[in-house]
Amino acid sequence: MRFKFAKYSLAILLLFSSVDIIAQRRDIPTWSAQIGLGTNLPSKSGFVDAYPAQSLNFPTVNLGVQRMFTRSLGARLDYGFNRFKSEDDLQEFKVNYSRINTQLVYNPSEFLSFLPQELQLIGHTGPGYSIATPLGNLDVNKQSYLNFNLGIELHYFINRKVNLYTDISYIYGFSSLDDYDPELLGLGAFNGSMLNVTVGVSIALSGCYYCE
Repeated sequence: MRFKFAKYSLAILLLFSSVDIIAQRRDIPTWSAQIGLGTNLPSKSGFVDAYPAQSLNFPTVNLGVQRMFTRSLGARLDYGFNRFKSEDDLQEFKVNYSRINTQLVYNPSEFLSFLPQELQLIGHTGPGYSIATPLGNLDVNKQSYLNFNLGIELHYFINRKVNLYTDISYIYGFSSLDDYDPELLGLGAFNGSMLNVTVGVSIALSGCYYCE
């Protein structure tokens, strides 16, 4: 009798444990789209020494489409646009900086038990291509080069379709600036790295959610 009671008790315990594990599994959209808006910090080393841009600039716009292949691993194609301008006391210039990247996405949230159910932590990284175009008659100093993006996002799920997120990304430029003599000839030229901080919304595009 005691053996049967113990067996049934163990079965009930396992059942409730499995239900709890299932309840804790987070919704992972198979397909999703992201749009973010924020600020950018271009590296000083990307400009000629005498003519850097402001340390903090607006706007930065990020657009992306993401596909998850498992609950943890996926891929993303994204486009970023940045505008930055010269420091106030220097010769004036403005630059449009665009990039496109293909990235791997890793979502370890299910293994991070300290995170509340509505939060997810997501990392992304991958190569891409950057184009920096000075505005006005400075377009002769247009630059293009390869980059590598490394970032981390914190997502807050409002519901199964929509979540808000904050993203911090560092875009490393694989290049070095040309030598200009005099340096004024390099006005508006940018060939360096960039730090982006954005907030945005992610929208599930698929009608179902990935589950194993």
